[in-house]
Amino acid sequence: MLNLTKISETTVTKNPYEYMVINEVIEGRDLDQIINDYPNVPGPGSHPPVLFDIKGSFKKIVDELYSKEFQDIVEDKFNLSLKNRPKMYTIRGFCKKSDGKIHPDSKSKIITCLLYLNQKVWDSQEIGGKLRILNDSHNLENYVEEISPNGGTMLLFKRENHSWHGHHSFEGQRRAIQLNWVKNNWVVWQEQGRHNLNSFIKRTFK
Repeated sequence: MLNLTKISETTVTKNPYEYMVINEVIEGRDLDQIINDYPNVPGPGSHPPVLFDIKGSFKKIVDELYSKEFQDIVEDKFNLSLKNRPKMYTIRGFCKKSDGKIHPDSKSKIITCLLYLNQKVWDSQEIGGKLRILNDSHNLENYVEEISPNGGTMLLFKRENHSWHGHHSFEGQRRAIQLNWVKNNWVVWQEQGRHNLNSFIKRTFK
């Protein structure tokens, strides 16, 4: 389902940090099936997969993201080795108004992959929820590229101290798988446990 050829042929943008955007990396019936099998996410925030019944086409696309073929391409595009680097993923279903604050991702992460799996198509005039690749840590208008989170769009970037990104306020369904290569297994345990606790709190006190 994942168009590895398209990913391999996409150029990495070097400024303000290394990233690449691949539109329509999944298309047509494959995308429809993944969206149909998307877990029933209970609310905003990032949720660990252990909370859900991962099945069908959604499980298949996760398996493809975890494949050696995909990792080989990522290593080649970003000119680094991810051998023995653990992977983890979380699932997002909804945004709340306060989401989207500017951040570079945590220092424990090496590569971030965001795969958007939305039914909604973002209108060209709509700014809420469109991720921006930013030049600085404080101005959402100082951006080099704006990425609509339409179904089948992928963003890959190398985490740096200046890998700033964020989006204008949006409230509603905004689905994404976030896959990360991280520095060690302790990070996986810590992050997945934290997301598990956050998800429990949000479900309990929403």
